[in-house]
Amino acid sequence: MYTSLTNRRSFIKKMAIMSAMTAAATMFPGILFADEQEKNLPKGGNLDWKKTPCRFCGVGCGVLVGIENGKAVAVKGDPNSPVNKGLCCVKGYHSVIALYGKDRLTKPLIKKNGRYVETSMKEALDLIASKMKETIADYGKDAVSIYGSGQWTIPDGYVASKLFKGCIGTNNIEANARLCMASAVTGFMTSFGIDEPMGCYEDIDYANVFVLWGNNMAEMHPVLFSRLLDQRLKRGVKIIDFATRTTRTSMAADKSIIFKPQTDLAVANAICYEIIKNGWVNKAFVEKHCNFSKGLTEMGYGMEDNYQFNDKPENISFEDFKGFLNDYTPEKVEKISGVSAKDIKYMAAHYGNPNTKVMSLWCMGPNQHTRGTWMNNLIYNIHLLTGKISTPGNSPFSLTGQPSACGTVREVGTLTHKLPHGVVMNEEHRKHAAEIWNVPVENIPSKPTYHTVEMFRALDRGDIRFMWIQVTNPMVTMPKLKRYRDATKKEGRFIVVSDVYPTPTTDIADVILPSAMWIEREGMYGNSERRTQYFEKMIEPSGEAMSDTWQLVEVAKRLGFEKQFHYKEETHIEEIYNEYRRHHEGKKHAMAPLDVLKSQPGAQWPYVDGKSTQWRFNAEYDPACSNGEKFHFYGKPDGKAVIWQRPYEPAPEEPDTEYPFWLCTGRVVEHWHTGSMTRRIPVLHKAMPHAYVELNPGQAKEMQIKTGDRVKISSRRGEIILPASVNERGVPERNQVFVPFFDENMLINDVTLDAFCPISKQPDYKKCAVKVEKA
Repeated sequence: MYTSLTNRRSFIKKMAIMSAMTAAATMFPGILFADEQEKNLPKGGNLDWKKTPCRFCGVGCGVLVGIENGKAVAVKGDPNSPVNKGLCCVKGYHSVIALYGKDRLTKPLIKKNGRYVETSMKEALDLIASKMKETIADYGKDAVSIYGSGQWTIPDGYVASKLFKGCIGTNNIEANARLCMASAVTGFMTSFGIDEPMGCYEDIDYANVFVLWGNNMAEMHPVLFSRLLDQRLKRGVKIIDFATRTTRTSMAADKSIIFKPQTDLAVANAICYEIIKNGWVNKAFVEKHCNFSKGLTEMGYGMEDNYQFNDKPENISFEDFKGFLNDYTPEKVEKISGVSAKDIKYMAAHYGNPNTKVMSLWCMGPNQHTRGTWMNNLIYNIHLLTGKISTPGNSPFSLTGQPSACGTVREVGTLTHKLPHGVVMNEEHRKHAAEIWNVPVENIPSKPTYHTVEMFRALDRGDIRFMWIQVTNPMVTMPKLKRYRDATKKEGRFIVVSDVYPTPTTDIADVILPSAMWIEREGMYGNSERRTQYFEKMIEPSGEAMSDTWQLVEVAKRLGFEKQFHYKEETHIEEIYNEYRRHHEGKKHAMAPLDVLKSQPGAQWPYVDGKSTQWRFNAEYDPACSNGEKFHFYGKPDGKAVIWQRPYEPAPEEPDTEYPFWLCTGRVVEHWHTGSMTRRIPVLHKAMPHAYVELNPGQAKEMQIKTGDRVKISSRRGEIILPASVNERGVPERNQVFVPFFDENMLINDVTLDAFCPISKQPDYKKCAVKVEKA
């Protein structure tokens, strides 16, 4: 399963040395990691150091990879990167080992008579193209689909969108970022009319207070969290952890505030109530730069097939909004949320203090939420009411989970409703894309088809017959997993999977394509702060592995789209990126030229007049501002942001007498998502070899369960048995349990619910009702 380099012991020793922690890390082992010193790097040989963004999370750390004799043998943080400034986390330092697992997929495989048979890449690509043609002929163009990833490179996602939307003529393209960042997108779009954060990581250097909304940042974004701790040492900043369970982030924070699941909505409204009550509203900012709106409520949770929802925004006044908040006094919300009125007022006072700069940071907690769009809106409400936005240190900042969830999904537009520069519903956007793609505008459908959950439901129903899955592992990550796993096995379905290792998803494939991984090919990622980063091909791919980009190009040509996919193999990445940049021309979203990306550790869009834009909507920093005012929220026609009236509503499934516990799922610092890469890194696998269920210590004692005991977790959808974890890494509240989802041998998503936010269509993996029993 693991790397089998001839100098394996030496290699692992080198990597272990390079993951030495800072002295500060002794407080929280495994979380903070130092930039290694040159003396600790491999000696001898001729290491050729090349820059790249890290392969893992959305932070987008810059790393330097040491190449020796055609192999990647060392990693160090790039001291020139403004993202991580030479730091790396444990996954980053060990990233190159993931290239060399002994079970790498190196040859195409076709399922024949129930068994996988090795074949040539040509035969596999021919078969894929013929099956696509056959499916379209028999069932129509909307019977074929592609499901990609926030781990796709920008060129991967771009050619996928061009092929399916522009050439085939179906909007059946989705990416797994729908499962992790869709609510962030709809939050930005509804509040500002344009996507992605207005700030940047440099806000960390200016903020006085950091409020972490349901975000275990110490484990999920450890390098950024180390920057927060560094600022506390230097400037005495405060870190407030607002969460449903005690984590390593809570232990490192200045204050930990625990709330009941789903009630973050109520607490955010209570903070707004306090801001208004105490006269902390920045009246000049709000009057000049904000509107007030409300939308539909009680809109359901998307659990039925073909669920449809169309919000109907309605303008309201400040007085209307103020009146709405009377139901959210701290004292009333204390009864709902379990958060004391004193703590609500404490948080509100930091936001309301005109002399305090506040940075709000969040990730999956508010996003994987059946009211995820609303929760994003509410955090923006707090910043807009106080005018603490788009200035250094005042920043509502949504963190991403995957290396290019922003760059490849949100910017390229690999969701059913999106285009690289807009949406399929807009005729001008379709015309613009059609011109660049060299296709008739009629080719691009004007209506979205299926978001991720509905796409797999359509596969189950038979509306979709062909699905190509690239760079993701949905047979581990889909909620209510058994339904969708069973769907893939139904007669008349044809599944193609492109990946680097065997996974539960390759297990259900009819064709498996071996993919070139990361630095075995050329590409770009886009990180959380709008930074596009380039990496070159550094080593040869394993066996016959081919980049996902070129797999798609080869199939496109076989489908008859040679004119649109005229790229040359040796220069296709440059050609594709230059074509892609045409979609984003203009001061609001211009992308940096490729030579700039090659010469430095990335560039932030909008890239205008040779300069990255760090703070958007602020005329001092953003050349797209054109209203003559200090702030211009140009995503909206009138240049104003929206403060939304969004109520608290309960979760679709809450604990009851039969299923009395809340289940929350998430990640761990050692493993990347489903573990298909990191579990092939020996030191990471040994550090965290399997999943577990965290129990509240008091309840564990009552149930006579101790660490390591087998525990059965069951819901209305399925059950799973895991070892218990009591008083170890995280500590849940009473009647709550937590399970990480990285372990393919313990599929917690057989238990989870496929309810989603009706606006973003993002599922809620953080809240469903379960029963807990000693097994």
